[in-house]
Amino acid sequence: MTFHMRGLEAEAFAPLFGLSDPDLHAIGAKRVYADEADAYPCRVTLTRVPAGTELLLVNHVHQPAASSPYRASGPIFVSRSAATGHYRGELAPILINRLLSLRAYDAAAMIVNADVAEGDAVLDVIERFLADRQVAHVDAHFARRGCFAARIERA
Repeated sequence: MTFHMRGLEAEAFAPLFGLSDPDLHAIGAKRVYADEADAYPCRVTLTRVPAGTELLLVNHVHQPAASSPYRASGPIFVSRSAATGHYRGELAPILINRLLSLRAYDAAAMIVNADVAEGDAVLDVIERFLADRQVAHVDAHFARRGCFAARIERA
């Protein structure tokens, strides 16, 4: 089964880059600069940014269904990028070589399955979850910190 994942839309975050640090603080966001390569996963490009890259650490509602007890938000990094990452049939770079918590949701935003995987096993879990017709999408989270990483859907 083919799947795809797409980064968040850059346009939603672009105005935030023009805010001052005090204004960002007032909305619960923070400007940061990557102090090492491969440590800051951008949810727009779905890549790990190089050292020195400006990012915003913001709260993002990744499970917005108000009718679901699984409604959720959490911290994510976004870089100032016009290029939204799109990956079909392959893992986005931010997911490679990371321990991931994978959560399968139905159309009502209820969890119907969950697992933890790393390396090649991630693809196996995605395929298994998406083979179940009741699964509408799979959300990947970084298992250690719990942050939302990417949404995975059938292609």
